[in-house]
Formats: sequence, C-alpha cells, structure tokens
Amino acid sequence: MSNPPAGTGGDSGLMTVSDGGPHVNGGAEATESSTLSLDEGDIHVCQDGPRDAPALLLIHGSASSTRSWNPMVPLLTGSHRVIRIDLLGHGRSAKPDDRSYAIPDQARRAGVALDRLGVEHAVLVGHSSGGVVATAVAELRPDLVTALALVNTGPSLDAFIAPESAAIGPSQWPPTDEELRRFASAGFSRAGFQIPEELLDDLRGMTHHTFTATMRATLSYMEQGTLPDRLTVVGKPLLVIFGEDDRRWRSSSAADYRVVPGSRVELLPGLGHSPLLEDPPRTATPLLAFTAIHAVQGD
Repeated sequence: MSNPPAGTGGDSGLMTVSDGGPHVNGGAEATESSTLSLDEGDIHVCQDGPRDAPALLLIHGSASSTRSWNPMVPLLTGSHRVIRIDLLGHGRSAKPDDRSYAIPDQARRAGVALDRLGVEHAVLVGHSSGGVVATAVAELRPDLVTALALVNTGPSLDAFIAPESAAIGPSQWPPTDEELRRFASAGFSRAGFQIPEELLDDLRGMTHHTFTATMRATLSYMEQGTLPDRLTVVGKPLLVIFGEDDRRWRSSSAADYRVVPGSRVELLPGLGHSPLLEDPPRTATPLLAFTAIHAVQGD
C-alpha cells in the first residue's frame, strides 16, 4: 500500500502536517518528523529508513519519548522502515487533561497512526510500559501486528520492584533536577552510564496529570491480566529482551514469558532497565535476528 500524501486521506479529523522538514538523528540519515492530528490531540511521529522496507513501530515507556530510541535507530534503518511515536501525554505530542490515557486508548491511537502512514503490517517493539501498549495493539489490531518484541517489560505486577523515592505531589510539580535524576536513576544499571539530559527533559515536560494518569493506566491494564496470558491469546511471535540488572522489574520474571508458545527470551548481563540506551548494539543484535524472520516487506 502506498503512503498517502501529507494532509490527505485517512480517518476523519486526522491529517499529517510537516513540522519544519527533516531532522538529523545522531549524524545519520535525516529523520522525517511530522504531526498526526487526531480529535484527541496531536501525535508526534518520526520516520527513518526506506519507506518500502519492513516496518518497525518503536514504542517508548512511561515518562519518555521517541528520543529514547535515538541510539537504536541507526542500527535498524539498514533493513527497516523505523517508525516512532510520542504517545499522547509524552514528548512532542499533546498533553490534554480531559482525554483518556488508558492503555487500550493509547493502543488504538498507535493503530490509527500506522493506518494513517499507510502501514499494513509491522513488528511492534516496546520498551518497559511501551511493551504494554504494544501488547494492547496486538489485541485490538491483530491485522496490523506480525510480531512483538518487548524490552524490559515486566510480565506482571508481581515482578515490579517498588521505588525507594516518595511520590511527587501536584504542588511539587515539576520535579527538581535532583528529584528527576533520582527517579530516572533506577532506569539504568551499566557502570558509569550518564543519564541523557533529553530524557530528563521529557519527564520535566510532562504535566503532573499526564504523568500520574499514564502510570495508573499501566497499573490498571496489568491488574486485569498478565502479559504472558494476553500474549498467549494473541498468538503472535514474541521476543523478550531483558537487561539482567534491571532495578524496576525483576529480570528473573522474564522467564514467565516462556509460557507463550514459540517465545524467545534473551537476557543481557551487565545492563539494566534501559538496554536500548545502555548498549544499543547488544540490544539490536537479537532484535534484528528476530525481525529478519518475522518482518513483512512493505508494498
């Protein structure tokens, strides 16, 4: 299926608008950055790689954005059309206080984004709670999803490691730099790793409502069913990548995904909750081996 021209076609109330031309991603090829206008708010989209290559949709985790995938993108564009979106409430997407942040609604928007971009089939790759959204997309739109890869996505709430830091109330928002770094520090375990400043900016740029609403949405979705149970029903090929030193989700819980028929689990020693940032090449290696088998060539 060919891509619809910008600003035409697609669903009612939805159009693609350029936000000022291509952007350079880490010195690699130019990134096409655009905005999808939905009734619920604008969704920011980034695209890299050949448009006729098999599509990958990369979904960021809570309090993050498309920028969390920046180090991975150059490793994936040699063989894929790489699509990233800022979920509603995150990054450069809208942050309304009067719209739903429930996981099925975020998943529905992701599906609409793929439709609007002319994508018929994609491998979905989700980091942390982005893997929860990817699972929900597969539940809602199995026609779109050929396979899933989850990166440090806890299988159930039993695997969650409660944070030591206290919750930040509305009166304390936005957090101080010290609070931001303390919150973000649990996302990394590699010795000497420096937290990227843009990731702190992503958290700082959220409203207290969107931050808490998206966290509650993930909790609610996982209370209703574990991811291995959901993915068993979905029946799509599954790759699970897990940094072995994760300080947010017990890495031993990655074994829970083995109940999903045909699933593959890869543990990465020496890496924490964010292997896509801590060691992009080691994270990309199993992902590319997986997509080489399961990705579908674009039309």
